[in-house]
Amino acid sequence: EEMIKVKVDFNIIIQFLGMAGIIGSLIFVALEIIQTQKIAIAGQQQGRAALGMKIIEGYSLNNVDFQSVFFELDYDKTLTKQEITHRNSIHAVWFLFENDLYQHQLGLMDEDTWQAKINGMQWIYNKCDLRPLFDAREKQFSAAFRELVKSFPDECNSVEQGDTRL
Repeated sequence: EEMIKVKVDFNIIIQFLGMAGIIGSLIFVALEIIQTQKIAIAGQQQGRAALGMKIIEGYSLNNVDFQSVFFELDYDKTLTKQEITHRNSIHAVWFLFENDLYQHQLGLMDEDTWQAKINGMQWIYNKCDLRPLFDAREKQFSAAFRELVKSFPDECNSVEQGDTRL
């Protein structure tokens, strides 16, 4: 039995290690670019949500119901200051929840926080007197957000829809 001796050229080893280092660096840079893009997309979505919330804040500061004016074009609806504040707050929360979905999809929100957000969404969605607020905005939400909310058990279908106070 003869042993085969392999003579490895030292230059080839150096070149191989150099190439491996370059490839590793390129992979690292690509991962950094992907992460930066995710953060930029999340920032843009957060900016849109903040702008929507700022618009609703303007309505609230003027004691004007966002739902009545923007969606229903009812400029004479009579609501108490507390009802207006509550309804406007719910609209602001829906902006926040849609933004939370984007943050979660991009891996920027941990599962415990996301589950708490889901619980909040389900709770508000199943407040039947507030459902018209979601329904009015439904088509303005992203498809993913609509699908998520519509996947919740609907506790309002079994409730009589006779309460039209809101």
